[in-house]
Amino acid sequence: MFLIVGANGQLGSELRESLGGNAEYLNRAELDITDASAVRDFFSKREFDAVVNCAAYTAVDKAESEPALAEKINVAGARNLACSVRAPLVHVSTDYVFSGTAYRPYSEEDVPTPASVYGRTKLAGERAVLENAETAVVIRTAWLYSAYGNNFVKTIRRLGTERTQLGVVFDQVGSPTYAADLADAIARILPQLRAGMREVFHFTNEGVCSWFDFARAIMELSGLSCEVVSIESKDYPTAAARPFYSVLNKKKIKQTFGLTIPHWRDALMRCIAKL
Repeated sequence: MFLIVGANGQLGSELRESLGGNAEYLNRAELDITDASAVRDFFSKREFDAVVNCAAYTAVDKAESEPALAEKINVAGARNLACSVRAPLVHVSTDYVFSGTAYRPYSEEDVPTPASVYGRTKLAGERAVLENAETAVVIRTAWLYSAYGNNFVKTIRRLGTERTQLGVVFDQVGSPTYAADLADAIARILPQLRAGMREVFHFTNEGVCSWFDFARAIMELSGLSCEVVSIESKDYPTAAARPFYSVLNKKKIKQTFGLTIPHWRDALMRCIAKL
């Protein structure tokens, strides 16, 4: 039996569909990972084949004004799990651990240089997991969306019904990730985890695009007539710095676990069909 922590978010909701009855699903009210004693007590009484941590503080801009809260969830929470879980731990992280100035796909060997509070806390969380867990896999992903929760795809679809024109940045490039595809990948990875491994992997859908390209595809596949126009990041200032190029190299995860990853546009079509 597997355990999914933070099970009400986008990825947790998709893991419910991928794993079904093979896992137990806990939300924050049922297990608050920031409560070290509660986490210790829970795992002293329960054993699992593996644990997946989907719990995270993900409000990128808000984190700039709430660094303590972001650290509490992304670092202390991750450390609490790593110190208490005896089973293999899968921890989900982000492309924001990179500054996005390399302009080539980032590999797991590249040195992270986060440019935001969110990125720094997620990187510190990765390190807490790798340093404290007996067996741990960190999976960095990017531009996550789903039929569940709040995300870019659902926001663009909503705005497409409310406006005739929408400006979206064209100078930030990455790879969108359908949470259902990440969930399916995790479901395939879990039985392959080896005791004692402590490794970082990258996973996104295949292909590369800008947020502008992504928004245009969302409008097109949703049958919306709203015009998407390209703007520069400087014309859309945000509290947190965004990586300009955060494409992740997925060679390692594909070779290690025998994964075939769908293209982002094919994944988007499936998500929109579900919506």
